Amino acid sequence: MTASGMTSVSVSFETRRQLNSMKAMDDYRSIDDLLAALVKQYKVLRMKGVVDNLRKRLSELEDMDAEALVRRLAMSPFPV
Repeated sequence: MTASGMTSVSVSFETRRQLNSMKAMDDYRSIDDLLAALVKQYKVLRMKGVVDNLRKRLSELEDMDAEALVRRLAMSPFPV
């Protein structure tokens, strides 16, 4: 992406160039629209991962014996 020894100004120009080319490829009106879409896509993918994790944990709970869990909680030295 960037070469070593590039100044912050040249990195800024390179970043701007890449954002403009991404904007043109995906037909966005502005860089702000592009960045908003990227952030939204990131959040949706992250939420999908959380939902998948919750589904996995719920499926693990389906296999659990609730009565055995209650008996184990009753043996706990801490108040329940």
